[in-house]
Parts: sequence; C-alpha cells; structure tokens
Amino acid sequence: MRPGPRNLITDVEGLSVGNAEDHLVRTGVTVLVGERPFTAAVHVMGGAPGTRETDLLAPDRLVQEADALVLSGGSALGLDAASGVADALRAAGRGFAVGDQRVPIVPAAILFDLLNGGAKDWAENPYRGLGARALAAAGTDFGIGTAGAGTGATTRGLKGGLGSASAVLENGLTVGALVAVNALGSVTVGGGCEFWAAPWELDAEFGGLGLPSAFPAGMEPRPEKRPGEATTIAIVATDARLTQAQAQRMAIAAHDGMARAIVPSHTPLDGDLVFAAATGARALADPVADPFLIGHAAAACLSRAIARAVFAAGARPGDLMPNWRARFGHG
Repeated sequence: MRPGPRNLITDVEGLSVGNAEDHLVRTGVTVLVGERPFTAAVHVMGGAPGTRETDLLAPDRLVQEADALVLSGGSALGLDAASGVADALRAAGRGFAVGDQRVPIVPAAILFDLLNGGAKDWAENPYRGLGARALAAAGTDFGIGTAGAGTGATTRGLKGGLGSASAVLENGLTVGALVAVNALGSVTVGGGCEFWAAPWELDAEFGGLGLPSAFPAGMEPRPEKRPGEATTIAIVATDARLTQAQAQRMAIAAHDGMARAIVPSHTPLDGDLVFAAATGARALADPVADPFLIGHAAAACLSRAIARAVFAAGARPGDLMPNWRARFGHG
C-alpha cells in the first residue's frame, strides 16, 4: 500500500473534515461529513466511553447510514457538539426522512480534556458552537496535531493531538484514518523518541526514526490519569461498498492499530472506540479478500495516524505537557 495524495482520511473521495478550536479553553471539535449519507458502524473497546447515537449503528438497527461523525473534547459536555452539527445539517435539508421532517444522523464520541489548564469556567456550553464551526470549515485539507478534537489532548508524558493517514491498496480501494489521541498509555517506546507505530510508517511521515535497539523489559505501567480522563477516539473510512456488518468488522480490525501504537491501550480507564465509514463508491471485486485487506489497512492507517498526531502536536503557552518536538529536540 502507499499513502494517498494528502495522506489524510479525505483521500477517501466524498468525505470532508473540519476542525474548530478554542485555545483559551484548550479544547476543540472535529467533524467528518460526507457529500451524501454513508454506511456507518462503531466498535468500543475502552472501559470508559462517552458517546451519542452509537446504539443506532448496530447492524440490526433501522438506520444504516450517517450524515456526519463528530469527535470532541469536553467529556460528556462535548457531546453537545453533535447538536450544532445536526442543526446545521437540518438547515441544509439533510437528514433521515420522517414524513416531511429531516433528522440528521450524527453519532459522536468525546475525550476528557477538562483538566489540561484551559479556562473551563464558561457560562454557556461552547461545544454546540464549536460543532457548527467545525462543520462549516469542512474540506479535503485540514490541520493535524494541536487541532480540532486533539487541541487539548494529552498522552503519557507528551501532548496528544489529532492525526490522520491514508492508504491506497493494490486493488484500487482507498482506506483512511482520523484520530484524536488522548491516551493513558504512551505512543513512544520507553523514554525514547521512537514511536511504537514505527513498523507501519510510510515515507518518514513521523520522522523516519524506526524502532529503538532495545525495548523495556518487564514494564508495568501505572495509570497517570484518573478514571474517565483518557480516551482515544477514531474514525476509519473506505470508498468500498460495505454493509453495516462489514463496516463494523473494519472498525474491529482497526483496534489492532490502536494497540500497536499506544501501550497500553483499551484499559478500563480509557474510552477507546473506532467509528467506521464506507462511502460505497467502489464495489468489492472479491467479497472475501477485499474486506480482509481493508481491515488490515485500517489498522495500519490508524497506527500511523496516532503517531502523526503526537509528532505534529505544537506548543501553546501554558502547556502542562511538552510536545514531542520540544521533548526530544526535533525543532
């Protein structure tokens, strides 16, 4: 596989992504929206998730498609970002038709960034407005690092961030990943600068450092965040024509990529989850081999996107954690 032209999830044709940030609050929202509704699914493996409308995405439910997916900071308060997105989509005439009404389908997931030093003494929940702004900013190019839902994110010892990556397969299908990394675990090996995701790196997209010569033996990590404070939330997408059950399998497979890039992951204290989106632009040539390859590519893209999120994180005044470049002297 090779990266797509942008190395972003928007290399999947028909998908756009928008970010909105509030650097005073140290938080933000990221929205993925399709030109038209797309098949959507979800799989949760963390022990402390925060979600909206995820039950709707089970393969046996009435609604099989979503209009947009939302990743947000703010813990449970951040779920209001989806309301801002839904309001704007409804005003544009989009949504599931019920009689003469339209109900936009906007599943969402949140991460905890309420203790990162930002000003959280707002009089009115800011997330509805951030959601609307993120949707309005949606396009094929968008920022990663300290951007969108990754604005206030942290990991073990380093700033987290928003990351994305893509892959074009030999069969012509495109797969991409989008992730907000706010993990309890570490994305780098031991105390060094090398990323756990290094075996999956393409074109030196996060420094080309490779793996260290030695690995920590007998490591017993301790939780440095309290319950509910850690979460990595992601979206994997493809232009393949998948059923909702097949899309869910893609999300399940993508969790392997999270485990390869964050150590430890899927803990009782994390809310780790993966949404899946399939635009259906390209039919499967092989109903067995193609889903197999899509799952593998989704995992690889998610690993790469996680490393890219931390690699691209920038410094902001008052940071409680160093960003990767400052910590390791890489600019």
